[in-house]
Amino acid sequence: MKLSEINLRDPFVLNHRGRFYLYGTRGATCWGPADGFDAYVSDDLSEWSGPTVVFHNDGGFWADRDYWAPEIHPHGGAFYMFASFKGEGRRRGTAILRADSPLGPFLPWSDGPVTPGDWECLDGTFHLDEAGHPWMVFCHEWVQAGDGSVCALPLTEDLRSAAGAPTVLFHASEAAWCKRMRHSSGMTGFVTDGPFLWRLTDGSLVCLWASFSEGGYTQAQARSDSGSIAGPWRQVEPLFMENGGHGMAFRGPDGGLRLALHSPNEHLKERPRFIPVEERDGRLRVCEEWKQ
Repeated sequence: MKLSEINLRDPFVLNHRGRFYLYGTRGATCWGPADGFDAYVSDDLSEWSGPTVVFHNDGGFWADRDYWAPEIHPHGGAFYMFASFKGEGRRRGTAILRADSPLGPFLPWSDGPVTPGDWECLDGTFHLDEAGHPWMVFCHEWVQAGDGSVCALPLTEDLRSAAGAPTVLFHASEAAWCKRMRHSSGMTGFVTDGPFLWRLTDGSLVCLWASFSEGGYTQAQARSDSGSIAGPWRQVEPLFMENGGHGMAFRGPDGGLRLALHSPNEHLKERPRFIPVEERDGRLRVCEEWKQ
């Protein structure tokens, strides 16, 4: 099948041994009860097979709704899924699951969410710092915080739990283009979604993240002036401002960089898109030929 046939939000691509594995939030069950995640497989980023169920809640898992944004990260000979969940009487948070294969089956690894239990959180991603220590970077949701933030949380070496308190890397409102949004509850604030860290070949560190601008859902980018997770983080020009976002970067079959995001940001119309990008001036930039 083609990407145009796959209704998926929050796409994440794992390039493993020359094959590409595509994961994401199931479009049909995004905003309510849900029970799992799927993977699609390709050798060329054009034709995809699947879906293959990689995680299924057989009734024993703590969350029953809002299964969002699975990311798969190889580490220490295994594969770890970072994904967001919500359950009755529990705040939304990112939990970690583990498998021996990119196709699972993924089984719970952390004891519930790793993010703070009294915070509304989502979209955890994995990062190894310069010393090889593991971190989770995630969003403190605007529905609780008002001004959504991207935060960093140190993890234990076995990736089972937090190893310290979270620190704020930046707030959504630091981006001049960021539009104040109104929630169905009546509150207003600034959204942060989908952080993903990418180390450039020149050593620069960037954080992709998403929010809303006048053009709709927007793929944003911040740059660490120190080159480390501690920052300080500076907002640079967004990569995509045409109602698409929640992006990540990966290398394609030719070694070239791609930005994966979903667009449009409309229920049941979301499709994964791969946009050629390049490393230039200490950040990611969309390739000029794609713009033309």
